[in-house]
Amino acid sequence: MSTTEEKEQAFTRLITILDELREKCPWDMKQTFESLRHLTIEETYELSDAILNGDMTEISKELGDVLLHIVFYARIGSESNTFDIASVMNQLCDKLVRRHPHIYGDVKVDGVKDVLQNWEKIKLAEGNRSVLSGVPVSLPAMIKATRIQEKARGVGFDWDEESQVWDKVQEELQEFKVEAEKGDVQATEEEFGDLLFSLINYARFKNINPEDALEKTNRKFIKRFQYLEQAAEKANRKLDEMTLEEMDVYWNEAKTKS
Repeated sequence: MSTTEEKEQAFTRLITILDELREKCPWDMKQTFESLRHLTIEETYELSDAILNGDMTEISKELGDVLLHIVFYARIGSESNTFDIASVMNQLCDKLVRRHPHIYGDVKVDGVKDVLQNWEKIKLAEGNRSVLSGVPVSLPAMIKATRIQEKARGVGFDWDEESQVWDKVQEELQEFKVEAEKGDVQATEEEFGDLLFSLINYARFKNINPEDALEKTNRKFIKRFQYLEQAAEKANRKLDEMTLEEMDVYWNEAKTKS
């Protein structure tokens, strides 16, 4: 692996190249915070895909793309004398030291739970008006629910036992069924949201990332459905002309291959 000196040289090289591009490349010269925003989101999802695929080469590549955006934003910030890459990193370092008093201070902790609780208490002391204020509004709903629950846990607002969470799932499921049978669309939607929230909470107790779990199921479904399409095509059949029972034959074949 690289030495500290090699890492510093590589980072300096990146900053130098980006400075040159910002000053000489027509595309780079035009970019703003706003124009880069959607590209940054795209790069983050590409990194997520690489992680889910377990592709270390792609993970390294996508990390580079994300790093490029961070350095690019810092360069733009420096042009208005607002911030630069040094102030960004120093601010981050200061925050990490401040929020890890069990490493850089005399605070004692007994495991991850204590670390998380200290983290949230420190954030409140820093001026956050709510424990949940750090959850981005624009996060996808499932990820947001997970983060909300993690934040609440950080200050002790959580179930004591896994069995209590499962009981809550069962309770929400029954309430959803009642409203669904009544046919009240608004109430059914609300109860469905409550059910999903409780399932995400249970997943947390089982150390399952619900977003990752659902995405893996999505990919599994896509793979099996595409097998179904290909098998039907080989048999000169069209899916919309087949019965569900006929499609199930190919679907079951797909399950044995995935």
